[in-house]
Amino acid sequence: MEGRLIFLIALSAVLGSACATVATPPEPSSDHSQVEILRAEPTRAHERLGEIVVDATVEPMPPVADVERRLRAHGAKLGADAVVVVYDRLQPVTLYVSGPWRGHSVDGVSGRKLVGVAIKYRP
Repeated sequence: MEGRLIFLIALSAVLGSACATVATPPEPSSDHSQVEILRAEPTRAHERLGEIVVDATVEPMPPVADVERRLRAHGAKLGADAVVVVYDRLQPVTLYVSGPWRGHSVDGVSGRKLVGVAIKYRP
């Protein structure tokens, strides 16, 4: 009985070591200058890689080129050929209620939020 137990332990150790998995390397980053910014879904066959969310303050309003550069950089990290902008809105970020020294008013700070879907074109 003891010999059979030792055999089973040795067999499970050998089989366990034979079942090792190898992780696939992540998709290499693409050149961010080549990542397209699209405002509509392309007609070319593609697959979704993930979503990208960019929050930007609007006081002062950042240039569109800066926001698109951030979208391209994040898309390139995912290996994207393009980023499709699916949401681009100004929205209130915070509200400040003034105290007795400034009167009773509400001041808001707005922000710009963009959501893009990183895509890879199929061959």
